[in-house]
Amino acid sequence: MNGPIDKKQWIAMFSSLKENTMLSALAMELLAIEEDTIKLRMPITDKVRQPARMLHGGASMALAESAASIHASFGIDLSKVIPVTIEINGSHIQSARDGSVIADGRVIERRWESLIMHQVDILHEETGTLLSSVRVTNYFKPVTDHSAAAEKSG
Repeated sequence: MNGPIDKKQWIAMFSSLKENTMLSALAMELLAIEEDTIKLRMPITDKVRQPARMLHGGASMALAESAASIHASFGIDLSKVIPVTIEINGSHIQSARDGSVIADGRVIERRWESLIMHQVDILHEETGTLLSSVRVTNYFKPVTDHSAAAEKSG
């Protein structure tokens, strides 16, 4: 499933796709991506705080899922398969009120050609404190050409 990766070309493509998505709405930024690792940054702003003014746990989960899904799409042919999250679980360990958080993700297992699992640690950038520990599983869903099927049946 993996082929040669032109990292600069892939990052440019990713940057163009993130507009008008949660990634841009929450100001998530790709810091680094390699074959088995990824780092995203997200500022702690009012958009991601709960009423008690702490980082919302759901925002941490969204950051972790984004990191894993982005990484799962790195180096694959997205015209053939797309990664979709089928399982996510996490533990919130500490809280933060300001600064930024880093999603530090790494592949923990690749199963067959259809699944990839990531461990994503959410760290407070300024202190290095572990805030959440999250595991994400993505399924590589085959892309089907619905227009071709409609033409055949019509």
